[in-house]
Amino acid sequence: MKKHEKIDILFEDEYLCVINKSEGILSVSNHSKEKSALSLLEEIMRKNGTYSAKHRPFAVHRLDRETSGVMMFALSEAAQKKIMDGWHKIVTERLYRAVAENPKSKQKMLPLSGLIDDNLAFNAYNIGFVPQKDQKVPETVPARTNFTTILKGKTHTLFELSLDTGKKNQIRAHLASKGYPLAGDKNYRARTDNFDRLCLHARTLEFTHPFTNKKMRFEVAEPAEWKIYVEKGDLHPKTPSWAEQPKTESFSLGRKRLSAKDKAHMNFIEQGKRR
Repeated sequence: MKKHEKIDILFEDEYLCVINKSEGILSVSNHSKEKSALSLLEEIMRKNGTYSAKHRPFAVHRLDRETSGVMMFALSEAAQKKIMDGWHKIVTERLYRAVAENPKSKQKMLPLSGLIDDNLAFNAYNIGFVPQKDQKVPETVPARTNFTTILKGKTHTLFELSLDTGKKNQIRAHLASKGYPLAGDKNYRARTDNFDRLCLHARTLEFTHPFTNKKMRFEVAEPAEWKIYVEKGDLHPKTPSWAEQPKTESFSLGRKRLSAKDKAHMNFIEQGKRR
């Protein structure tokens, strides 16, 4: 296994490459200056002398920036087309592991296994969510997430998940809609962030090689600390950084008198609070 910054190469041949992506890095960057798994792979290939216009990485799927784990890149345009055209036949298994906060009400607990098939909508920031029954949204897309409980603790649950559809934020939005936001997930109002990261990991990728027909399976386990954390529980969690209240300065000598300019830029409620 070759290591380079935030990706590990698990397998590479002339047609495709399988990597382990760490959290905090995009799969593919929308801006040329921002590092991504694809650009890091390009750097490795350039250093090894294997990069060329006809032999370079092409995306065939993506993981969210905050998600770590196993993913695949094609190494030519022809390979990209063949993999993407036959994705659902080529890829036989994709498994994720996630640590989610338990719902406050025991009545909302999910069964040990099942399917979440609520449609997803996307807000102005392109974050996926499950609309409420009476909520009007411009458009929704079908999404299907299979889940199995690996370990259920007092405060958190370790899930294994697979996707019938591959929509952006799918696992995060589906579990959050059932009262199970993933630990460390700022976008879905998680209350815990013990690991300073989103607890979602793409653990397993199994596929039939599109050119050799060889059955291939790659697996990278999630951090061992996740299971220990779920077993112990987190009854007194630290406050996530995004939930901390900013500190405000206080002055014992009173507040500065409002000027006419200050008043002109404040509404009457704000002025009342300052008096």
